[in-house]
Amino acid sequence: MLEDLFQSSTAVSLLVAIVGLLVLHLFNSSFSSKDQREPPGPYPLPLLGNLLQVDLNKLDISLVDLSKKYGPVFTVYFGPKKVVVLAGYRTVKQALVNHAEEFGDREVTPIFHDFNKGNGILFTNGDSWKEMRRFALTTLREFGMGKRISEEKIIEECRYLIEEFEKHKGKPFNDAQTVNNATSNIISAIMFGKRFEYKDPVFQAMVERDNETIHLTGSASILMYNMFPWLGPFLKNWRDAMKNVEANREDIKSLIADLKETLNPEMCRCFVDAFLSRKLHVEESEIKDSHYHDDNLVDSVMNLFAAGTDTTGNTLQWCLLFMAKYPHFQDQVQAELSRVVGSRQVRVEDRMSLPYTDAVIHETQRLANIVPMSIPHKTSRDVSFQGYFIKEGTTVFPLLTSVLHDENEWESPHTFNPSHFLDKEGRFIRRDAFMPFSAGRRVCLGESLAKMELFLFFTALLQRFRFTPPPGVTEDELDLTPAVGFILAPLPHELCAVSRQ
Repeated sequence: MLEDLFQSSTAVSLLVAIVGLLVLHLFNSSFSSKDQREPPGPYPLPLLGNLLQVDLNKLDISLVDLSKKYGPVFTVYFGPKKVVVLAGYRTVKQALVNHAEEFGDREVTPIFHDFNKGNGILFTNGDSWKEMRRFALTTLREFGMGKRISEEKIIEECRYLIEEFEKHKGKPFNDAQTVNNATSNIISAIMFGKRFEYKDPVFQAMVERDNETIHLTGSASILMYNMFPWLGPFLKNWRDAMKNVEANREDIKSLIADLKETLNPEMCRCFVDAFLSRKLHVEESEIKDSHYHDDNLVDSVMNLFAAGTDTTGNTLQWCLLFMAKYPHFQDQVQAELSRVVGSRQVRVEDRMSLPYTDAVIHETQRLANIVPMSIPHKTSRDVSFQGYFIKEGTTVFPLLTSVLHDENEWESPHTFNPSHFLDKEGRFIRRDAFMPFSAGRRVCLGESLAKMELFLFFTALLQRFRFTPPPGVTEDELDLTPAVGFILAPLPHELCAVSRQ
């Protein structure tokens, strides 16, 4: 009887405690909502959140639509995960630039943690991120990012790229693999001190795996995994992504091991050499808790290799697709190139004299919008923003689609219009709302290198070829719908590169 009484008493106590906690939660919520107004948003369902109100295959478009109802700062729930979305140029700039510290942390989603496990540059925070980013920026600049040495490497790669295009003799082909190989070789030269032959099986496999992994990362099933991580082993896309990452990790470890054997700290050939030399110095100095260890090296190289391949490669593919889709714009680019440069090699210094060509490249970046939601951010502390309270550690989506297609900033936001970047006299103009590389503390590391690559590759190809749809396909039939992915690439397609010489 005493045991029954004890169990009954315990049950009652538990019930009272649970009720008390619920009352306290409701009281705190009520107090918080009156004293600290949180961003509005659609009502979330238990467990599902707002999943039934968004299309995971077109998530950025769904969020833009929700911003029209709830404003430029609003809350959505992806399953149980609370996310604050920032929409429109002014709001995104205010958060990432004016409140750079508060909105400057990275949200490391489960899939991003699986990729790097707290190492590298892209998916980290704190002292490790600060040191790795600082080292990467310094080292990339030392090896020519944005300088003449990079220009020479890109011009050399242009020749290989043109040779590959010429092999098709004006017949239809899919340019994706070749273009990605070319852009990947630029970052490879900086990372490993050499370029790779396009038919090199290890190089080809690394580029293809990166491309597939970035595509899978934006798939609906991986978005579901980020909400419910226990789903991972049951999802084919998760298994495939992890298999790709591990295979690339092994290939990069092998490339690093080869460089390590011939390392001369007095004569650094590449990013890997610079890191290994710094690691040796740190070890000799017996510095404790150093960030210069093998895992940070491998994952930093993986981050930079992937980012330096896919973003620039996909943007260049969009450039050529837009030229085939809109031949009158292609005519004007080629007329300007012929008038200003002729048949000689285009140099970076020619950009000032090629405003229309520059405008076409910028308009491609704007409309293609290849990283539509940036990489998720996280608040580093409690912050009051536009009259709302956002708690420390809240996931934040800076919605770049809403910036690059902002109807308050662009005259014709949903059409391809190079005039967005030209004044009435045809001179190139910069636009504040042009933010394809994001902004603030997490702005793209390789922005200057990417700009140089796009300009030199695009002009070299347009000098040599005219891009057209395959025979029997009209310009109107070329599909501009992007493939679903973390980066928005064109759907698989074929174009003809017809020689102009």
